[in-house]
Amino acid sequence: MPLKFYLIIITLLTFLAFGWDKRLAKNGKKRIAESALLMLTFLGGTFGALIGMTFFRHKYAKKTFILKLVLVVAVQLALIFLLKEHLTVQ
Repeated sequence: MPLKFYLIIITLLTFLAFGWDKRLAKNGKKRIAESALLMLTFLGGTFGALIGMTFFRHKYAKKTFILKLVLVVAVQLALIFLLKEHLTVQ
């Protein structure tokens, strides 16, 4: 149960971070670092990042960011696979 709450919270925080960064970009203010957005994504906010990118139409044109996001998701999937393999009782 705590994992569900954590994932809900990190997803919401990541979504809000993408929205806030878009707002800062529109107003020409200092932005949230891409590394911070990617870290939130890596820490479990993948769905928040994807929904935030779609909803706010943010970061789609930046191919380097998209590549980094894909790498983050690939690492997450690899970690999930490895954990599943090592934690599964046979």
